[in-house]
Amino acid sequence: MSVVEALIRIEDDGTISFGNYLLDTKTKLDNVEHNGDVYKVKTFNEITKLERNGMFVYESVPGTAVNRFNMTDGNVTMMVEGHVDPQITLELEPATEYKVYVDGVNIGSMKTNISGKLIFSVTLNDSETEVKVVRV
Repeated sequence: MSVVEALIRIEDDGTISFGNYLLDTKTKLDNVEHNGDVYKVKTFNEITKLERNGMFVYESVPGTAVNRFNMTDGNVTMMVEGHVDPQITLELEPATEYKVYVDGVNIGSMKTNISGKLIFSVTLNDSETEVKVVRV
């Protein structure tokens, strides 16, 4: 996979792909409708952010490309790529424990803070990295 030239794309399987870490200037696209929700993405080489219905969903520093992003019942799956290992923040259920898997390896259990933020880092291996976050 690669960066999302259109900034956000709805895939045939219903997942979302977004982000372009190759851009030198912040670029955004909003009012993208999918399954009754409205999405907005802001992305460039320093940061990538996704919002759904005006609420925070995903952020990476530095910027990334995210392919096949799917969030269901508090669980998240996605493929992440970029030039530099990112710190990723997801908005999930407040004060809830999750297991985080990177390329199939459990990197540990983490608990969201009272606002529902889950923060973790991913080591990228010059290719897409699979990330799964599963509510315990």
